[in-house]
Amino acid sequence: MRESGILLPIFSLPGKYGIGCFGEEAYKFVDFLYAAGQRYWQILPLGPTSYGDSPYQSFSTFAGNPYFIDLEKLRKEGLLTDEECEWTNFGGSPETIDYGIMYKNRFKLLRAAFSRVNLSDNKAYHEFITENADWVNDYAKYMAIKNSFDDVSLMEWPDDIRLRTPEAMEKYEKELADDIAFYLYLQYEFYAEWHELKAYANQHGIKIIGDIPIYVSLDSADVWANPNLFELDKDGHPTAVAGCPPDGFSADGQLWGNPLYKWDVHKKTGYAWWLKRMQKSEELYDVIRIDHFRGFDEYYTIPAKDKTARNGKWVKGPGFDLFEHMKKELKDVEIIAEDLGYMTDSVRKLVKDTGYPNMKVLQFAFDSRDTGAANDYLPHNYSPNCVCYTGTHDNDTTLGWLSAIKPEELEMVADYVDGEAMDKEELVRKLVRFVHMSPANMAIIPMQDYLILDSKARINTPSTLGKNWQWRMREGVITMAMAKRIYKLTRLYGRAPEWKLEEERVEREAAAKAEAERKRALMERASAKRVTDNKDDN
Repeated sequence: MRESGILLPIFSLPGKYGIGCFGEEAYKFVDFLYAAGQRYWQILPLGPTSYGDSPYQSFSTFAGNPYFIDLEKLRKEGLLTDEECEWTNFGGSPETIDYGIMYKNRFKLLRAAFSRVNLSDNKAYHEFITENADWVNDYAKYMAIKNSFDDVSLMEWPDDIRLRTPEAMEKYEKELADDIAFYLYLQYEFYAEWHELKAYANQHGIKIIGDIPIYVSLDSADVWANPNLFELDKDGHPTAVAGCPPDGFSADGQLWGNPLYKWDVHKKTGYAWWLKRMQKSEELYDVIRIDHFRGFDEYYTIPAKDKTARNGKWVKGPGFDLFEHMKKELKDVEIIAEDLGYMTDSVRKLVKDTGYPNMKVLQFAFDSRDTGAANDYLPHNYSPNCVCYTGTHDNDTTLGWLSAIKPEELEMVADYVDGEAMDKEELVRKLVRFVHMSPANMAIIPMQDYLILDSKARINTPSTLGKNWQWRMREGVITMAMAKRIYKLTRLYGRAPEWKLEEERVEREAAAKAEAERKRALMERASAKRVTDNKDDN
């Protein structure tokens, strides 16, 4: 089945409270997707963000980001006042997220709401805590303890609580009981609001594509609560960390700093932690995109003491064995394999063996160092079992990319799509069309490319800090007229869902019926006039 969707992070939704959330604008976007005949809304990881604001470096792989809680909902429930919401500073620009202000001011409002909520008689709250006891209590304790140490990293905590001695755990649980309860409440509210939004999307035929990083953050409840699953020494410090080797883009490689998995330990447990992680993801999303899929075949390990990635080496990962367990235990889970970057034959084999669709990014097809027609990213070379994008959250917008590539590469793009030079904005439209036209079963377009935005709307520039994850869509820029244009393209290339085709049929029949009724009424009036005229003549 040929389908299509749009990529837009939750945080990029418009709204008046400084960051996109699960409020009215999210529901409007679902309505837009429905009108545009889309089947998918792809988002980025939903976890609470840490230093650097990246959703790929989260305090928990199971928890949700409190920033996405809808303040308007809390106001309507009487947990916040109009004055508190209206007079709080959420940043100076509606198109940029100020995470410093978010952390300082949004949490004040969430604290105020918590101080007024009655949870003791809330059956749904207690059910949520019980059903999620295997992670939510550790997360809440972790965040409360972290706050008590002025938010320093786990690696800087006192040894007793970092290593979870019984005495230290009991001490902090008593001292920080109210703070722990606050973080439990935030997770309850997050999940309740997200499930409501996801249900609305599903009711409108829209599936959510969620994104999970292969690794967890070193500064996380995951590492604190499960140190035996990671390559840590007896004192809880990493012995090796993740990254990428040096290449043409980075002489020192990339030092991500994530702790690596002890895959032999995971294997002995039947990959229980990974299965639990995927089960939770399956609850949150309809389709799961796993980031850095090649790390399951081979992963790059760097000594933890090193300052660059130069001395790392490749080590074999769990391979197909992990996915065999997943397929057995999680029979209906839909997965997209993010296999971008340097590909080896063994990675290709792993992707093929799993049967999961892989990814194709059109921007990667026009590299002047690889001018052959056999380039894997050129649409005529795609197999149907893939997901095609103009670009992802790690790419520039297509307009920004076209403005930055070499002249000979720009000429390659023009030659491929039309055979002649043209305006860059028109080239963006052509490339979006080529994604839809491609053999890929699924076509995903970033919202910025439908809006034809420049580099100011870029979401992330890998290996940089400071200006990432900040872009927000302006209120009112998506319209029903735009939705109709997108639907026309979707339908033209056989990606329109059945519900839109049925709506079209009903509309055509209604229009035909109305037209027939109009003609009948005209004929009756004409006939009546002739009768009157004849009487007058007589």
